[in-house]
Amino acid sequence: MRSDAREAAFKIIFSQQFNGDCDEKFQASVCKKANLSEEERAFALDLVRLVAEHRQELSAVMNERVERFAEYRIYPADRAILLLALAEINYCKEVPPVVSVNEAVGLARKFSTENSANFVNGVLAGVINS
Repeated sequence: MRSDAREAAFKIIFSQQFNGDCDEKFQASVCKKANLSEEERAFALDLVRLVAEHRQELSAVMNERVERFAEYRIYPADRAILLLALAEINYCKEVPPVVSVNEAVGLARKFSTENSANFVNGVLAGVINS
């Protein structure tokens, strides 16, 4: 399922915030532990690539939507989820934006704080409704 691929991509993007560029061995390990099919693995790594290639643009969109906090003040898990979802919304045209938002909210519920799901939903809703 693509949900599992998104979760693997999230873990890689989250890790990159602390370890810089995660090598292929690490990425392969995350995908293997998630038991992804080849198609799911490709989707996950494509999301990771999109975030890396468009990081400045995605950060600018995030900063525009999060008025009270600079990006560095956003909880790292929320930041990784937002970057992932923004990349999917902007560059994966085969995925409806509402699906990307719902998946991001699910990741926030699973991996972040009690208030993160509402925060992520609010930021992304502002992006897709503008």
